Amino acid sequence: MWALLVAGVALALVAGAQDSPAPGSRFVCTALPPEAARAGCQLPAMPMQGGALSPEEELRAAVLQLRETVVQQKETLGAQREAIRELTGKLARCEGLAGGKARGTATGKDTMGDLPRDPGHVVEQLSRSLQTLKDRLESLELQLRTNVSNAGLPSDFREVLQRRLGELERQLLRKVAELEDEKSLLHNETSAHRQKTESTLNALLQRVAELERGNSAFKSPDAFKVSLPLRTNYLYGKIKKTLPELYAFTICLWLRSSASPGIGTPFSYAVPGQANEIVLIEWGNNPIELLINDKVAQLPLFVSDGKWHHICITWTTRDGMWEAFQDGEKLGTGENLAPWHPIKPGGVLILGQEQDTVGGRFDATQAFVGELSQFNIWDRVLRAQEIVNIANCSTNMPGNIIPWVDNNVDVFGGASKWPVETCEERLLDL
Repeated sequence: MWALLVAGVALALVAGAQDSPAPGSRFVCTALPPEAARAGCQLPAMPMQGGALSPEEELRAAVLQLRETVVQQKETLGAQREAIRELTGKLARCEGLAGGKARGTATGKDTMGDLPRDPGHVVEQLSRSLQTLKDRLESLELQLRTNVSNAGLPSDFREVLQRRLGELERQLLRKVAELEDEKSLLHNETSAHRQKTESTLNALLQRVAELERGNSAFKSPDAFKVSLPLRTNYLYGKIKKTLPELYAFTICLWLRSSASPGIGTPFSYAVPGQANEIVLIEWGNNPIELLINDKVAQLPLFVSDGKWHHICITWTTRDGMWEAFQDGEKLGTGENLAPWHPIKPGGVLILGQEQDTVGGRFDATQAFVGELSQFNIWDRVLRAQEIVNIANCSTNMPGNIIPWVDNNVDVFGGASKWPVETCEERLLDL
């Protein structure tokens, strides 16, 4: 109100007195009506509360209008300060002419009743009005920020956060899918490589089996020998078949050894609970021994001259009778060797090593050094003539329990199979 009034007075005075008054003239101070003041300084209209704007938009519009009002008030204040400086001189002149206390003209109208005597007070009131407007502006801005923080930001933030989380989730799913694809591809590649390797190995195994079955250098399945060139505890041959329960047997083989002292162990048969079920051994300076159920009989055989020899041993559980043949000739006989003890079934038959446990724990000092062939076992005592016929190559009679065939003998540790000399060649070696 003060701003409007001051503006009206300033305009009236400026219009009435453009130049300095002549001496003796009077200044008439007339208050302008409010309509004239409003016409010279209009304030921007505030938006109606009944509109369709939201509270936040209304607050923003109010802030903008208040900022414009402040700018206008600053401009008005600058203009009014100039007017005040002019009014100060003119008021002084008016008061001097009126005798210092007169309030109006001759008609008694109070033309200055609405103005304060002190122009500085007007400036102070305008300053307070401006500060009030600033305070209102700051309050509206604070209220706007508070409303936006409490109402708008969480909702917008939730939407942005949800969009971001959805995008991250989609990226994660894409990455998982890529990893699954890579894993599947790697698995397929590994499977293909494994299948290729297994196929190659199977082909090699099949080829080896074919060579062992029929494509070897052996003229016939029994025309091979097992070579055990070193005295170790890891070179040996193994018969795949095992023995049934036996009440008599005949074991024949060809062997050649020049080892000294002793040829070692041409063969051994071990069963659970008895490692020395059947053993033929020449150990150290001892004679060749036959062990049955760990019972010992010394045999009058001599085969360590580096030549091929045909050896046959017979035994029966009846009275423990035994016989020893070398090159078809019976060199010894005896009895009471593990009498009435049947040979136990299901054991392991090893060529070239003496077993301390079933199938293992070999002793290198007891290993056979040389070559073995035509190892056959029958479940009866062969007649002397049958043994002679086998030894002089007139009869080829494989064992009915253990025959000497290629696919029934495995070699280990560096032992090897080689084609054997013919029976006649072996005879010439005697």
